[in-house]
Amino acid sequence: MPARSLYFVGPRAVSVRERPVPDPDGDEVLVETSVSAVSPGTERLIYRGEAPRDLSADPSIPALAGTLDYPLQYGYAAVGTVAAVGDDVDDEWLDRRVFAFNPHESHFLADPADLHVVPDDCSSETATLLPNVETALNFVMDGRPVVGERVAVFGQGVVGLLTTALLARFPLERLVTVDTVSRRRELSRSFGADESLTPADAHALLAPETDPMANGSDVPTGADLTYELSGNPDALDSAIGVTGYDGRVVIGSWYGEKRSDLALGGRFHRSRIDLQSSQVSTIDPTLRGRWTPERRFARAWDWLARVDTDPLVTHRVPLEQAPDAYHCLDTDREETVQILFTYGER
Repeated sequence: MPARSLYFVGPRAVSVRERPVPDPDGDEVLVETSVSAVSPGTERLIYRGEAPRDLSADPSIPALAGTLDYPLQYGYAAVGTVAAVGDDVDDEWLDRRVFAFNPHESHFLADPADLHVVPDDCSSETATLLPNVETALNFVMDGRPVVGERVAVFGQGVVGLLTTALLARFPLERLVTVDTVSRRRELSRSFGADESLTPADAHALLAPETDPMANGSDVPTGADLTYELSGNPDALDSAIGVTGYDGRVVIGSWYGEKRSDLALGGRFHRSRIDLQSSQVSTIDPTLRGRWTPERRFARAWDWLARVDTDPLVTHRVPLEQAPDAYHCLDTDREETVQILFTYGER
């Protein structure tokens, strides 16, 4: 069977192309993919044509060289088995189950140094969600929740739900999540949220005093820490709106070319709210002395073993049906949380 690779070829257009199965060079291995995970937020932007096309895909991932201009391969969560090794590679790599930051394709070549061996007690499907757990860890590290704080998380997609699962382990006063989709709110409660609300209900519950200078109470109101992970630019204004005096808003969403319209002329002006961008490619400069990406990645494996990720997977789709999968991702938020591409048996 020939190798198959997924390409984004234009707005709302993808194709699966065939090519010969490559042979590894002396220092490479050939990986045969069994399953790969769609990144709902980023790949939806690319699929819709809403990602900046002159932006590099990801300089930190060798397999994602180039820009986000069409046609391009994308994806960064592939799990498979080493099917062949080059002459200079130890034969012990053969038949190892590995994770790779690699686009959606049935066969690919890799430097063994870029592969991560999947633990025996971790299923291949679960292993594909490793980057999402690592991202959630990064968000929590950037937010630095404090004992007894009120925390709100806007957006309960895959990364939002995993961030909720991690935050639920902290001794917070209250953990409230926000999403427009009822199914995601149900999942959020099962992942540890004290309450999961619509945006309107969240505003009614959490919104602080209109003017912080007019608050006669010594007890601050509003969320101490808010995450905006929805991917919807309009949600950022809502996230700021429920954040109290001297609170922090961690912005993990990537909006691509979409703009956010913020009302910063009212309460925000006097509230000393910090807005912080967060993205997994880097670690907060104040933590880099003790934390490396490798250390964070190791902790991501640990947390992946603690969190039940099975409820997140809503679709398992053969790669050949990728056009249908992306149409579903684009149009059906009610039913779609995590899509996995499958590649058949060896």
